[in-house]
Amino acid sequence: MDPGGTGPGGARPGGWTRFVTARPRLSLLVALLLTALAVVAGSGVADRLGSGGWQDPAAQSTYATTALEREFPASQPNLLLLVDSGHRSVDDPAVAAEAERLTARLASERGVTGVGSYWNSGAPALRAADGHEALIAAHITGEEKVASDTLDRIAPSYRGARGPVTVKVGGPVAVRSEMQTTIQEDLARAELIALPITLVLLVMVFGSAVAALLPLGIGIVAILGTNAVLRGLTELTDVSVFALNLTTALGLGLAIDYALFIVRRFREELSTDGDPLSAVAVTLRTAGRTVLFSALTVAVSLAAMLVFPQYFLRSFAYAGIAVVLLAAAAALVLLPAALVLLGHRVNALDLRRLFRRGAPRETRQGTGWGRMATLVMRRAPVFAVATTVGLVILGLPFLGVKFGTADDRQLPSGAESHVVQQHIRDGFPGSPGGALEVLAEGRATPAQYAAYKDRVAALPEVQRVDGPLVSGEKAYFTVQPRGEAVDSGAQRLVGELRGVRAPFDTSVTGTAAILVDSKHAITERLPWAAAVIAAVTLLLVFLLTGSVLIPVQAVLLNALSLTAMFGAVVWVFQDGHLSGLLGFTSPGSIETTLPVLMFCVAFGLSMDYGVFLLSRIKEEYDHTGDHREAVRFGLQRTGGLITAAAVILAVVMVAIGTSRVTNTKMLGLGIALAVLMDAMVVRSLLVPAVMRLTGRATWWAPAPLRRFHQRFGLREEEPVAVVVQEPEADRDRDKAGARG
Repeated sequence: MDPGGTGPGGARPGGWTRFVTARPRLSLLVALLLTALAVVAGSGVADRLGSGGWQDPAAQSTYATTALEREFPASQPNLLLLVDSGHRSVDDPAVAAEAERLTARLASERGVTGVGSYWNSGAPALRAADGHEALIAAHITGEEKVASDTLDRIAPSYRGARGPVTVKVGGPVAVRSEMQTTIQEDLARAELIALPITLVLLVMVFGSAVAALLPLGIGIVAILGTNAVLRGLTELTDVSVFALNLTTALGLGLAIDYALFIVRRFREELSTDGDPLSAVAVTLRTAGRTVLFSALTVAVSLAAMLVFPQYFLRSFAYAGIAVVLLAAAAALVLLPAALVLLGHRVNALDLRRLFRRGAPRETRQGTGWGRMATLVMRRAPVFAVATTVGLVILGLPFLGVKFGTADDRQLPSGAESHVVQQHIRDGFPGSPGGALEVLAEGRATPAQYAAYKDRVAALPEVQRVDGPLVSGEKAYFTVQPRGEAVDSGAQRLVGELRGVRAPFDTSVTGTAAILVDSKHAITERLPWAAAVIAAVTLLLVFLLTGSVLIPVQAVLLNALSLTAMFGAVVWVFQDGHLSGLLGFTSPGSIETTLPVLMFCVAFGLSMDYGVFLLSRIKEEYDHTGDHREAVRFGLQRTGGLITAAAVILAVVMVAIGTSRVTNTKMLGLGIALAVLMDAMVVRSLLVPAVMRLTGRATWWAPAPLRRFHQRFGLREEEPVAVVVQEPEADRDRDKAGARG
């Protein structure tokens, strides 16, 4: 299981080292060919992804929505045409004639059913209070991709000035389509922002332009490979377009983390040993082991989202697991091969060499971090209490979180579908989009329908009941709540409606019902997801350290590091602070699945940094047996590395956070804050303080678990001499690189 084990007697590099360095040129050539195939296989993936996935497919609301779309398409309009008559009244004969012409034309379109309008129904809910706007409603049939294609085909024929009226296109299908297009455009812009800034930061970290390009190459391989995986998954299941953002962020972020750790350790060993192959062997035995553990912990955190039924969350698990495993595989296979070929030339084009004096950087790195670790451990109780209290205070706003559903306000205020929905919210009577629909199935008489309607109308949260509209043995009622679409009263009404006695089967759907069912699905499965993350993390960290206390510390401190993120999400995105500066419209709530997603991603990334630090502390403790010196040495060697990795990942996440879609903005900026807090506060201050307080007891484990760790744990083997037969040409080139 050791990525860089040595063979018997140390005559040759063994195990993984021999595998990845035996044919380095062939390894890189195969990787290049596979990457080219991934480009082809993953092309067009964004066009096959969905923009929904927040509903539980097994929920009552999902069943009722599907049945109503099939039996009563007019009850579930997903296309709205906002007809603006300017200074005229919508009842003006010329306006009415044009609107009726548009309504008839829309009804004749292929793939469109359930067409109705204010002009042919006279429904007050379809006419604005000022009398200058009214609605044409319709239902586009088919799944997301089919409906989006239909919208793209017909929308240009209706949008814009049409005689005496101006038409804007909105509705759920338009929101989804516009959101998908916006995300694709924003992702391309984020990549253009992140890549050059990341390259500059890597050059600053490494000095060498050659070394800086290696992590970037690993990230690109991971991203392209994951796109191909997602493209294949779209043939089997629904995948959310939002997952592309995670692919880019984690692909760059984790690949850079892993490559930073491996390249830094390789250069460190190369500066003391001088032999590239020996340096690779030691690097894989130490840093390689850490990368392996890190990838497993991050993958497990992301895999926990598979327990949830919403394909929005499951999509992030698909993308996250794929990109983590591909980034780790590239770092453990391609990177060592490249380092063997480069040898001392990994330090070529060192832009800092002209300004650096004295000892090489690798021999004097992290002295400031070592001094800080000493200071923190000297005042451990103060740092532990102050840091913990500070993080808890930052998380307090999350106690006031309000959960809601994603809607058009995810889009920029100028987006057409957002404009349409905002006009409806501001100018039309009632609570548009907030009505609940009750599907009734089974034979019933008019008297039974009337009695049921009276019982529903008597409920305290009901403003009005319309219907029933009957078709055979099925019917539906429309129930208007007294308050807002998804407020607490509307959510209570969902439960009350489901409890009303009826002589037929009833199913309730609508915005509030979807929210209630989504919250129930998440609440029901959240303990399982948390248990999976905690159990596997505890096991992996135990296998890494052999300690009982360190895994518990890792889980608790990781969770604590996320408090600032959750507090900021509520303060900024729910309460609307900084909305003008950041350019978004606050809906006054947080979409139900977002905290789960952000927890899984941020927890995994925090464990990523935690494993980096703990592995170096463990390595030093095994060599010296000195607990305090091991903590000081571990922070000295990894503090700068973890901070650099966190800053680079934060740059990528902030680039993602420039998205015009609010959920993506929240994801990017929230996780950027989480990784910075984890690296600069938790890893730098809280971890050394807590480990100083626990002392040598940190490494305790009962005898049975010690024996388990000795048998199954991953440990660094004692270094042995590595003798390798290199091709003379390669050896000569490495010597020339060393002289250069």
